[in-house]
Amino acid sequence: MKFISWNVNGFRAVLKKGFEEIFNDLDADFFCLQETKMQAGQADFHPEGYYEYYNCAVKKGYSGTAVFVKESVGEPLSVAYGIKGEHDDEGRVITLEYPGFYLICCYVPNAQDGLKRIDYRCEFEDAMRAYMSELDRVKPVIYCGDLNVAHNEIDLKNPGPNRGNAGFSDEERGKMSELLGAGFTDTFRYLYPDTVTYSWWSYRMKARERNAGWRIDYFIISDRLADKLEEAEILTDIYGSDHCPVSVTMDL
Repeated sequence: MKFISWNVNGFRAVLKKGFEEIFNDLDADFFCLQETKMQAGQADFHPEGYYEYYNCAVKKGYSGTAVFVKESVGEPLSVAYGIKGEHDDEGRVITLEYPGFYLICCYVPNAQDGLKRIDYRCEFEDAMRAYMSELDRVKPVIYCGDLNVAHNEIDLKNPGPNRGNAGFSDEERGKMSELLGAGFTDTFRYLYPDTVTYSWWSYRMKARERNAGWRIDYFIISDRLADKLEEAEILTDIYGSDHCPVSVTMDL
């Protein structure tokens, strides 16, 4: 099965930048989006042969997630929005249950400049880790999305000047370590422990042209799924957003 995750930084905007062709070319079984920045019904995109699931923020033009699933895969056994009723006014989480796994699409809150939102960010991380651990006791978890953290120095171009900034603070990096320590695997690092590749670049100072980026988009899986992992990719040749898509292929 092929899974794609992409922070599109505005779904309606990326639809004008060739998204449909990219979607068709990637031909994923599950296609997860973050930062859709829309309300229900505002995007005119209904791919043939796919089920659609959206979670939109209460605040217009903000946050939001979506998942498209091939009809050949089948409808999920259940669909949940939010984290057991918590943290859901920003439309950040969709969970699909299938017979052999849970799939979670997530857009983790940004800690913001000066770490103004770090307390909320840490609360969200703790709630998500507890939620994932609870699901993992039932069946394996596949967790994907813009997780808004570069875990280690290899995961961003300029670790020194960014130490302590949003996305590379000790608090955020520590929460990622806690998650991985709770029985989960970073798929890209599992296959490519020393590869330097990024998934996000600032729009400022031609950062993408200079490849001055960050790896902040992930597929995290239950440890016991690691032997099912066939490939993990960061699709840096795909444009349309300040993020590029990331993918995994698994023998499920």
